[in-house]
Amino acid sequence: MLATRTLLSKQTLAVLSRQPACFVHHGDYGNWGNTNIAVVFSGCGWWDGTDVHEGVYTMYHLSRNGARFQMFAPNQQQMHVMDHMRKQPASGENRNMMMESARFSHNQGSMQMQDLSKLDVNSFDAIIFPGGHGVTKNLSSFVKDGKDCKLHNDVERVLKEFHRSRKPIGLASMAPVLACRVLPGIEVTMGYERDDNTRWGNWPHTNMVQAVKSMGARHNVRDPYEAYVDEKNKVISTPSFMWETEYHYHYIFDGIGNMVKHVLRMSTK
Repeated sequence: MLATRTLLSKQTLAVLSRQPACFVHHGDYGNWGNTNIAVVFSGCGWWDGTDVHEGVYTMYHLSRNGARFQMFAPNQQQMHVMDHMRKQPASGENRNMMMESARFSHNQGSMQMQDLSKLDVNSFDAIIFPGGHGVTKNLSSFVKDGKDCKLHNDVERVLKEFHRSRKPIGLASMAPVLACRVLPGIEVTMGYERDDNTRWGNWPHTNMVQAVKSMGARHNVRDPYEAYVDEKNKVISTPSFMWETEYHYHYIFDGIGNMVKHVLRMSTK
């Protein structure tokens, strides 16, 4: 009997040694599930809503660092629907931002997509806006009006409320446009200020950097895997897909991870 148990134990250890290790990990800055973050979406897809990678990376890093989060989007029609293969508007289609953004959720319990008009600053410790062209088309009129753009009423409301309450604001890729428009004098990054095209990627949206500077913001050059922290205003930004790359998505993943960690760090102050 003892010999049989020893043999089984050795066989079990041999099997386990070939399996990938899995450890419970609570992250670095999360307050063990007590930190609650609002994440605002603008649809689903880089060209007409929230970029899929930026949205998912944001939720991954929040989860990895021990934070709870709730998803929000305006319950209104988006500007238009883009054919993401042809990169041009699709004719005869009209979609609701909240319904499109719900593609990011599993539609169960508290994880259901919520109407942005119901977001109460008192219920959350911080807010994050992933990027995508929905920032310039649905959450603001930037695509038409540039530096003189107007923001969706609830977007402007929540940005001002979180800033007034001294709660952190996280911004990815194009999202700094929103905060710079209504929070004068803040410091952000949207990456490089000129298009340094290399074999690794390029920066095709540098005109937006000039726009935020025209709004009165101070711009800081950062790489896509970095985040810039405005400690005074508690605004944290990362370039992410302001940098276009075909393969190096891990840079975007790391940049959003750095932004999320600083958001969580500052939300506990």
